[in-house]
Amino acid sequence: MDARVDQIADNIYRISTCIPDLAPGGFTFNQFVVDAEEPLLYHTGMRQLFPLVKDAVERLVPIERLRWIAFAHVEADECGAMNEFLAAAPHAQVVHGALGCMVSLNDLCDRPPRPLADGDALDIGGATLRRRMVEVTTPHVPHNWESHMFFEEVTGTLFCGDLCTQLGDGPAVTDDDLVQAAIAAEEMFKQTSLGSAVPATYRRLADLQPSTLAVMHGSSYGGDCPGLLRSMAEVYEQYFGCSPAVPARPLPKHVAPVG
Repeated sequence: MDARVDQIADNIYRISTCIPDLAPGGFTFNQFVVDAEEPLLYHTGMRQLFPLVKDAVERLVPIERLRWIAFAHVEADECGAMNEFLAAAPHAQVVHGALGCMVSLNDLCDRPPRPLADGDALDIGGATLRRRMVEVTTPHVPHNWESHMFFEEVTGTLFCGDLCTQLGDGPAVTDDDLVQAAIAAEEMFKQTSLGSAVPATYRRLADLQPSTLAVMHGSSYGGDCPGLLRSMAEVYEQYFGCSPAVPARPLPKHVAPVG
């Protein structure tokens, strides 16, 4: 296997490794490096990919300069190698949503993580281009209670984890319509928690007006990002059955309410 490195936005780089036997045409696992005064790695990859990903990171920044380690949710392909990176980068710290820190990362991380509340901004600096990573909580979207995303507001890059997953080994960035590719991946993996929060979250993310989607599996997207996200909201409503929230039904008579 080889890890490709490509720039997807100003000082934002995609590291991509394709594993050929996981899906037709292969399946990519992507990490992202934001080269700033305090460099940030988004996704670590699995532990077995650590040597490959570490070498790719060092093509961009010395590993000892790495300051922040982030990911969308607690899962092996997103954070399996976080403690290996913490050991290799003495000044690095995991940063995640407050819920993820509370339920998992305070225990799993070899150094205490930094929690962020929804809307908090992490200023990672930069001499000529300031960088602010804004916390966007997305519980259960696409899955996991602690799911969240980062929005880099200077370049408009949304680090969207497993959203818009695609099969195959496409280009680093595309502006092709990804709707059918994302449907095919959803039908194969059934990865999304199909609840009413899904379309609402896609629309909330569209309202951020991102200009680039940094996608975990498949090509990043540089076309009409708000339009793609709103189209996917409709797909999840109309095709996958994520209907709008309905009022809770009353408890059966034999079940007493709490309190």
